[in-house]
Amino acid sequence: MALKRSNKVCQTASLKQILKRCSSLGKKNVYDEDGLPVDVPKGHFAVYVGENRSRHIVPISFLSHPDFQCLLRRAEEEFGFDHEMGLTLPCEEVVFRSLTSMIR
Repeated sequence: MALKRSNKVCQTASLKQILKRCSSLGKKNVYDEDGLPVDVPKGHFAVYVGENRSRHIVPISFLSHPDFQCLLRRAEEEFGFDHEMGLTLPCEEVVFRSLTSMIR
């Protein structure tokens, strides 16, 4: 049980780091005092999807969905989370739109 809790805390810390790094690609970046993009509503974060890296704003509640978590694991394996271009998800835009419409 303690191992599960420790893993959960580590996962939460990683997700907080990911959300801090989400930024506007190709746009003038304007940040608040916490270093977060001002064009992203509270309770949401930006992701980049598909070949053209289309920017999408999604609710933080998606982070608890198993299918979205699977996508995050794939993103970490493929791209890693230690880069400045925001959270990039490894899937086609049409697949991402389908997934997000099911989650909502």
